[in-house]
Amino acid sequence: MLLLGGLIMLVSWLVSYRLKSKFEQYSELHLQNGMSGKEIAEKMLADHGIYDVQVISVEGQLTDHYNPTDKTVNLSEAVYNQRNAAAAAVAAHECGHAVQHAQAYSWLEMRSKLVPVVSVASNWVQWILIAGILMIRTFPSLLLVGIVLFAATTLFSIITLPVEYDASNRALAWLENKHMLTQQEQAGAQDALKWAARTYVVAAIGSIATLLYYIMVYTNRR
Repeated sequence: MLLLGGLIMLVSWLVSYRLKSKFEQYSELHLQNGMSGKEIAEKMLADHGIYDVQVISVEGQLTDHYNPTDKTVNLSEAVYNQRNAAAAAVAAHECGHAVQHAQAYSWLEMRSKLVPVVSVASNWVQWILIAGILMIRTFPSLLLVGIVLFAATTLFSIITLPVEYDASNRALAWLENKHMLTQQEQAGAQDALKWAARTYVVAAIGSIATLLYYIMVYTNRR
């Protein structure tokens, strides 16, 4: 298990490093249409008939996200202000989530329902699992509780995959159909989003592997 965990951590680091380098690369690919990430986002929302979602700027790097609670597309400062292929890709991707929300995309709704459970589970699961392993012979049910909580977080990471891939597909389709980017810019946006999606794949695989490990500990030592 240690070998597998180390391998997953290495792959995760490599994918994250590659993602960062890709975004740096495509941040140098300036858009011929001269639009900023904010303008890209606002146009995509308008083209989908969405007028109740606000595009705002947030601090940090790669902090971009869509918040369905207050209906805001939150773009990091670099994406919000910049006029390059990377910014266009991220802005359109986050608007893809807004479109999912507006159209009641089933996978997004399922993930949203899990958020409260995962929020509670993520705060306690690590300590419960550690205590469960230490007390496996005297109180095996504690580890089982930890496994159930961790399974909820694993399910969340799995459900996140179709949500993220669908948002990217919506973004790329809109960028292409509306002729927002040149062929080179479109290829850059697609490549950037491809590597972003792979971070979620690695996270899901790591979560599944960890869950199976705890299940194995429980079945072998109870």
